[in-house]
Amino acid sequence: MRNFASLKAKQFTESVIREMSRVAAAHGAINLAQGFPDFPAPQELKEAAQRAIFADHNQYAITWGSKPLRDAIVWKTQRDYGVTWNPETQLTVVCGSTEGMIATLLATINPGEEVIVFEPFYENYGADVVLCGATPRYVTLKAPDFSFDFEELAATFNEKTRAIIINTPNNPTGKVFNKKELEFIAELCQRYDALAITDEIYEHILYDDAKHEPIWTLPGMEERTVVINSVSKTYSVTGWRIGFVAASAELTASIRKVHDFLTVGAAAPLQMAVAEAVRFEPQYYEELASFYRERRDYLLKVLQEVGLGCVRPQGAYYIMADIRPMGWDDDVACAFHLAEKIGVAVVPGSSFYRPEQPDSHTFIRFCFCKKMETLEAAAERLRQWRKK
Repeated sequence: MRNFASLKAKQFTESVIREMSRVAAAHGAINLAQGFPDFPAPQELKEAAQRAIFADHNQYAITWGSKPLRDAIVWKTQRDYGVTWNPETQLTVVCGSTEGMIATLLATINPGEEVIVFEPFYENYGADVVLCGATPRYVTLKAPDFSFDFEELAATFNEKTRAIIINTPNNPTGKVFNKKELEFIAELCQRYDALAITDEIYEHILYDDAKHEPIWTLPGMEERTVVINSVSKTYSVTGWRIGFVAASAELTASIRKVHDFLTVGAAAPLQMAVAEAVRFEPQYYEELASFYRERRDYLLKVLQEVGLGCVRPQGAYYIMADIRPMGWDDDVACAFHLAEKIGVAVVPGSSFYRPEQPDSHTFIRFCFCKKMETLEAAAERLRQWRKK
């Protein structure tokens, strides 16, 4: 019998991040691999979901999102960035940022075109580009500050470039792109008539006076940027799968068509609940950043004490750690050793790089979106690793 797997599917693997969660469960390891909190979501948000269910918001919402949620997103965007989107023509509520990204790429990218991706990258990006029949072109973010070479990026743009994907604050590095970098990217997008597709899911998780600068607020970028976001990280509800995509009316019309046939729509009662959360006061976001800053600083200290070479993140809730000071040169072997023998699950850094990238096997990624008791238990196991 012939092999019925498609040529596209053969070009990438299943998620390594999710695989490491399965490995953690199999070995009873503390899961510092997959980025989901192990603490409760906000009480107000859970109560809002209950109210929505008992108010019978249990049937299909409008496929591109319930009006209360779209209106709330518009309100928050105006408050935070001074930009007003049209909720009827510029917003699409999707099943998490994961669906938002693939829906956007399928709606805007043609086979044979190229999409620029910064590496290390969130693992879905490369696979999504392949599923569109396009070619990913990679530009490396270089440790220790994960900056990029302006000349390298400029040389990567060409007449086939359809879009560039920007994730800021960045997973897995914690890098926050600064205004100078974004202005350079914006100029290239306009010169080559390319889209900027920006994943801003960690917009409120920032440290050390880092500032989130949306590229769509820069001159000339509003009409050529697609904004992808989600409530998963900001409100600690990664299992709800509620996200949104914002773009020009023309791009939104295309994205909505793809979204409709991918998923029909996101969960109706959860949309109603999220509409309330989106209107939380600024204090909520300040406390969120402070909450994660404490955990970042704690885990950084532990990892440095153990002997790993750590990169201090400016945002998001991950730490990339260099394994070479501990005598390792194989990130996959190191990750499985930690899960199986030490009892701490992490993600091998190579899952965020092209296979041929020289730096791809020198990092492992830790996440710290956990209770302090979880991180303290992991710290004790890691210290035992150091002793051994």
